[in-house]
Amino acid sequence: MNEINYMKDLQSIKQRFGIIGNNIGLNRAIDLAVQVAPTDLSVLILGESGTGKEIFPQIIHYHSKRKHGQYIAVNCGAIPEGTIDSELFGHEKGSFTGATDSRKGYFEVANGGTIFLDEVAELPLSTQVRLLRVLESGEFIRVGSSKVQKTDVRVIAATNIDILQAVNSGKFSEDLFYRLNTVPINIPPLKDRGDDILLLFRKFAVDFAEKYRMPAVKLTEDARLLLTSYSWPGNVRQLKNITEQISIIEGSREIDGEILKSYLPDYSSVKLPAVIKRDAESSFSSEREILYKILFDMKNDMNDLKKLVLDMLREGSSSVHLDDRNSGVIQRLYNDAAVSDINGGDTGRDNTEMKYSHDKRSGQIQDTEEIVEESLSLVDKEIELITKALGKYGGKRKLAAEELGISERTLYRKIKEYGINL
Repeated sequence: MNEINYMKDLQSIKQRFGIIGNNIGLNRAIDLAVQVAPTDLSVLILGESGTGKEIFPQIIHYHSKRKHGQYIAVNCGAIPEGTIDSELFGHEKGSFTGATDSRKGYFEVANGGTIFLDEVAELPLSTQVRLLRVLESGEFIRVGSSKVQKTDVRVIAATNIDILQAVNSGKFSEDLFYRLNTVPINIPPLKDRGDDILLLFRKFAVDFAEKYRMPAVKLTEDARLLLTSYSWPGNVRQLKNITEQISIIEGSREIDGEILKSYLPDYSSVKLPAVIKRDAESSFSSEREILYKILFDMKNDMNDLKKLVLDMLREGSSSVHLDDRNSGVIQRLYNDAAVSDINGGDTGRDNTEMKYSHDKRSGQIQDTEEIVEESLSLVDKEIELITKALGKYGGKRKLAAEELGISERTLYRKIKEYGINL
């Protein structure tokens, strides 16, 4: 019997507020709204844009002890930042340009009733502080006044964004979030509501048939499958708009899949995964670190190239016949490249430089190995770069500084610090 009464009550609520569907998530949201209504707890309604979040504050207000009081719905994203405080909390005459009279705000007008703050995450941080004070103590101050006033208002808020992400990024007050989120109600997106999509389409088709005095459109089997498999980014609002378009534009009252596709935006587009920037990505704190990173990357590339050439020379035989031009290229490659370890990058070994001599009479390349020490000190590398830049521009510090990507003052300081002779 209790189950029967519950279903009757649920159906009665749906009929009163024009809710279509039997999805379990939708029924759960309605049930939560009815349960929390008799209390004065703050409620945060979460859901994508177009899912019908604005209906649930009305359900809560109607089933609460405040149902005979004022119900005011405020779209926070539609009010300019400069006037939002005045709209919510009122203002005194002369408090700002254009304030020719005193004015009551929504919290003063709705005393004893309910305020629904839609898109609450769009509120400026300064307004969030004022709202938190109302929620905690019931107190507010008009813009341009110093007089504290009291109000008894039930606040219900809604947002279609990831509110926790907004909190983590500092765009929404953490204290306000936990104060509003006393009871969260999640509205399922249309794509997760299965057969509810067909019920909604049928209802909208009948409504528009009556409105425009024409027969209602009907869907073929393939169109019904297409309708339930579509992602519906605009949710119920998008479905209603598309049903109205089809009802007006199409001459045929039977809609197949091909016709329906033309009304579904991005139906054939591929949804690629979003690129997520991770906090652990490496970053550089100075131009100096960037410069050395580039230098070490270039050095590693040169090491790989030298190792590849050495492997090619050693593969097959100990001697390779090359003409003068090729042997010259190899000679310059090894003479000009930075000294590196070609034995696998083991930093614990002495670095080696391979030099090749060309016997012009025999056309052969013979290799010898010379052990040399290489300084890996960042200071030595910096001195070397500064010296080369100064030499390139004949000691002109301004041009050398531009080449190094540092200021002339910084270059002058480093010249003195390292004792570089010009």
